[in-house]
Amino acid sequence: MKSQRNKFHKSAIVFLGSLILFGCKTIEVAGVQEEQWGEIDGKEVFHYTLTNSNGVQVKITNFGGIITSILVPDNKGVLGDVVLGFDNLKQYQEGNPCFGATIGRFANRIRNGRFEIGGVIYQLEQNAGAYTLHGGNEFDRVVWDAQVVENGDTKAVKLHYLSKDGSKGFPGNLETYVTYTLTDDNSVEVHFEATTDKTTNVNMTQHSYFNLNGCREPIYDHSIKIAADNYTEIDDEIIPVGTIATVNNTDWDLTTMTRIGENIKKLDFNGYHYCYAFNKPLNKFEEVIEVVEPKSGRTLTVSTTQPGVQFYSGNTIGNKFIGKNNIQYADNMAFCLETQHFPDSPNHTNFPSTLFKPGEKYDELVVYKFGVTP
Repeated sequence: MKSQRNKFHKSAIVFLGSLILFGCKTIEVAGVQEEQWGEIDGKEVFHYTLTNSNGVQVKITNFGGIITSILVPDNKGVLGDVVLGFDNLKQYQEGNPCFGATIGRFANRIRNGRFEIGGVIYQLEQNAGAYTLHGGNEFDRVVWDAQVVENGDTKAVKLHYLSKDGSKGFPGNLETYVTYTLTDDNSVEVHFEATTDKTTNVNMTQHSYFNLNGCREPIYDHSIKIAADNYTEIDDEIIPVGTIATVNNTDWDLTTMTRIGENIKKLDFNGYHYCYAFNKPLNKFEEVIEVVEPKSGRTLTVSTTQPGVQFYSGNTIGNKFIGKNNIQYADNMAFCLETQHFPDSPNHTNFPSTLFKPGEKYDELVVYKFGVTP
């Protein structure tokens, strides 16, 4: 039986005075286009296209809160897609390394899938060997409610999902919102918000795989700089051991602009897979990452309120995925900049806390700004 759009979605479309195009399944809202993309478990899945005054486009689906495409110009003004992904919903359903997904409740790893709150031990689903990865892949595998909203003078897509008490083992009913905005300075803003009715742990992130050369070649010629003098030391499972150490005199020191290919083959795990601790004050919104791709001239800067970033160089993408534009994906084809709190934070009191209580508001922001070199 055909599902109905939820009231959350309907009210936004009516409020914004959308123009429904006769004879097709497309809705136009100034700056935003919506189309039906399929159905999962009786829930309609939509694909949204945000376009700014420069012709830059970002596409998002309410399945998994996934960014499916980001089209930005190179230094000749030619638009290119700078994130990995697929052309259709079916491929996203079949499983992949979280291409473009919204991740929660807890990004990254939790050792043994376990933490303690107030003397109570909570056992989570262990979906990656002996640990829990990306919250058990809850947020990236569900259909979110969606509405088109106004964010200042700009239209945005706001997603909503209720993660129920006990889901994947986490305590508390977590009301979660993620708002995606494309601004006229070619920035993609991702705003995470949540409330809970029981003390829990929350750590959300955006999991796009970036390649500024248009995903045509590996990322080796990209150069990156991260404003982080320290990182979380890890074991063979890429889980923090509890110490925050200096990057000085390591092959993963990115405090100065560094070509990714310079040291990538020297590293364990087939490349970069480290959580960097930013130098900025806790909770302060600040620019912390710069990336430059020399052939296209495209640049990316990242600003965030979060205390760290998992820089992952696509080490295990593998060769089984054919992406958009019929491109064969492979290891090191793209990189992730997952701004977040540190992995396994609930089990390390010296890390910035991810404990989240009733009456509080979870509120984190990351902005990916695209440009070109002069």
